[in-house]
Amino acid sequence: MAAGGSGRRAGLMAAAGGAELWRRLSAWLPRGRLGLAALLGRLSDRFSRGRDRRARRSSWLLLAPLLTPPVPVVTAPPCSLCPEGAHRFQWIRNLVPEFGISSSHVKVLSSPTEFYELLKVQIKTAKQRVVMASLYLGTGLLEQELVDCLEETLEKSLEAKGSSDLRVSILLDYTRGSRGRKNSRTMLIPLLQRFPEQVRVSLFHTPNLRGLLRLLIPERFNETIGLQHIKVYLFDDNVILSGANLSDLYFTNRQDRYVLLQDSPEIADFFTELVDAIGDVSLQLQQDDTVEMMEGMVHPYQGDKVAYCEIANRRVMEVINSARTRQELLHAKTFHSSQQGSALLPQQGAQASGGLKPEPDTWIYPLIQMKPFGIQIDEMVTETLLTEAERDARIYLTTGYFNLTQAYMDLILGTRAEYRILLASPEVNGFFGAKGVAGAIPAAYVYIEHQFYSEVCCLHQQERVRLQEYSRAGWTFHAKGLWLYLAGSDLPCLTLIGSPNFGYRSVHRDLEAQVAIVTENKALQQQLHQEQEQLYLCSGVVSSSTFEQPNRYVKLWVKLVTPLIKNFF
Repeated sequence: MAAGGSGRRAGLMAAAGGAELWRRLSAWLPRGRLGLAALLGRLSDRFSRGRDRRARRSSWLLLAPLLTPPVPVVTAPPCSLCPEGAHRFQWIRNLVPEFGISSSHVKVLSSPTEFYELLKVQIKTAKQRVVMASLYLGTGLLEQELVDCLEETLEKSLEAKGSSDLRVSILLDYTRGSRGRKNSRTMLIPLLQRFPEQVRVSLFHTPNLRGLLRLLIPERFNETIGLQHIKVYLFDDNVILSGANLSDLYFTNRQDRYVLLQDSPEIADFFTELVDAIGDVSLQLQQDDTVEMMEGMVHPYQGDKVAYCEIANRRVMEVINSARTRQELLHAKTFHSSQQGSALLPQQGAQASGGLKPEPDTWIYPLIQMKPFGIQIDEMVTETLLTEAERDARIYLTTGYFNLTQAYMDLILGTRAEYRILLASPEVNGFFGAKGVAGAIPAAYVYIEHQFYSEVCCLHQQERVRLQEYSRAGWTFHAKGLWLYLAGSDLPCLTLIGSPNFGYRSVHRDLEAQVAIVTENKALQQQLHQEQEQLYLCSGVVSSSTFEQPNRYVKLWVKLVTPLIKNFF
């Protein structure tokens, strides 16, 4: 290998966790196509260019907190279990735990109302734990009804046993959750006051918002620096993964995606531990509306930034790596049990296998992205999926905020799969009609979309890469994720669902989590296909004439400013 290639690979290994991660990934990726070496080299080049740019801009003192190199990722030991017949995406489990489940435990939801009603039912029936991670909790009547459900469930738990086994843990973003006089904090304080032993409210504050930057940036604008953006809602052993926040719009007329994983204790344990880990490095809301850190914990914006990020990295990676180890042991035990059961079956008949669990036909992989802490798993998996997508494969990718990273755009334009990208038309953008500068954000997205479409046309890729705009009267659009259809298949075998938007913020600024769901079950594949079709049915194909419409006019100042601020939204 050329010296330059070796240097790029070494640079990426340092950034993404070292030689062990390189070995684990290289061993599992398919051969004969664009390999991981090319992907990692591309990533390494990008990291190197980023460091050079940071050096040149070192005089921008206000942005200094944003430009600190990431903390190296702590990696887990390699996975040695390789059962025969494993699906083609098995390499993902070398980075994160693999949870094998029955497809009958997966339910895809389709509407905000269905999502909201399910939240209430799950809260009311919870016995052991309620764990909710969101950007914020709204302050309207529907949100208050959720809080009332929590209060009622906690009361019943106390009445039934005298001392409650039910624990409620809520993780929100500090800046978004503190916006305004009536906010997420004031909504939850009554629960803290009434059930201090059962309820915990954690408010994550990005370590990048500190010092002079924190003093100068006003409310709302301070949310551009970095957020807690994970959306996970779990109740006992049932887990809801979504991109939706706990706000009335997301319960009524803001379209998102939602999937329920039922009776999945290992997955619920993982996300409980993940939320606990982030909560431990977050500010703790007190009964008097003050906040304080846990004893002995480094403060996110008053303490040493490097020390804080190292602790946060270690806590989160401990969750990921311990879950990987547990699942490997469980897989080994199940594998050997099934082998023994198969040997006994001819001698003892069907009764010998009666106690064995059915073989999983669906696999769940949690993908975590926390660049402030140097954790880039979701980014690596997403880029690898895009890189390895074969000719005639189809990828349906959707985002409510079309602002793809340069790496994602390069892969979409430079690989061979067909892409159908669904994005919000200006009228269904969440910022449409907003006051002040925020009201120009939909126009900025139109400008970014037009630039990307022009590049597609210049490369004569209009047939392979198609943009479609979601449009629905009275609704806004917030769905994100992708569906992967292998060549020759009419149904998807993989979907990504969760909080990331595939944009700069998701990759570099915010805390994000989604899951990759891989399934061999035709019924579940049909569910996912119908979900995709339902979203795309409300869309129109983008063409050159789209940008000639009066509502697509972008003012000159927006065109000038967008390149400077696109990394903040």
